[in-house]
Amino acid sequence: MSISLAPAALQRIQSYLAQNPDALGLRFGVKRTGCSGWSYVVDLARDAREGDSVSELEGVRVYVDADSLSLVDGTEIDFLKQGLGEQFVFRNPNVKGECGCGESFTTDADRAA
Repeated sequence: MSISLAPAALQRIQSYLAQNPDALGLRFGVKRTGCSGWSYVVDLARDAREGDSVSELEGVRVYVDADSLSLVDGTEIDFLKQGLGEQFVFRNPNVKGECGCGESFTTDADRAA
């Protein structure tokens, strides 16, 4: 599994984990939703689940469930601040199309189905 964290994302996640000492790390994956098909799910990992792939990046563990792995493998997670807003941004090489609002995406596997 290859998930990377840009420096700003790493710092933000470390901050969340420091405020939540019971958390194991970051849980990252996808769920079916939106007009294109897949949407990212990011949360603190509170438990390790059967089938999880776990990688450690500079002391931060990233947990990805087996169903999401092929859709997010190779993704770089970044964290951007723009004006008063801030958000995580995902640079995912598996994305082949996005909906107009940017909330969901498709892959080549979705297009073939």
